[in-house]
Amino acid sequence: MAFTRCTLLILAIICFILIQELEISGGNQHIMVAADNIVDCPARCKDRCTNSPPPSCQDLCEYCCKVSNCIPAGIHGTNLNQCPHYARLKNYIGKPFCP
Repeated sequence: MAFTRCTLLILAIICFILIQELEISGGNQHIMVAADNIVDCPARCKDRCTNSPPPSCQDLCEYCCKVSNCIPAGIHGTNLNQCPHYARLKNYIGKPFCP
């Protein structure tokens, strides 16, 4: 009886170690995949701000892009539903912050 308890304990420890190793390697792969999906903020914001004053729109757009890693298609103020985090960013008085 003691032999089976000892064996079960050893197997449980080995399983725990394997699970920990799988979580660590899986986490690193997720970080690498996320790094591949980085948006080219300056180029996308230049397209989005074509009909707006360049300095303020471009600067705000690039900030919002870096925070949310997403830029909606189209021009200033359109298609905000494509990037929910981008659309949720508000200024200090609660109005939409991102162009």
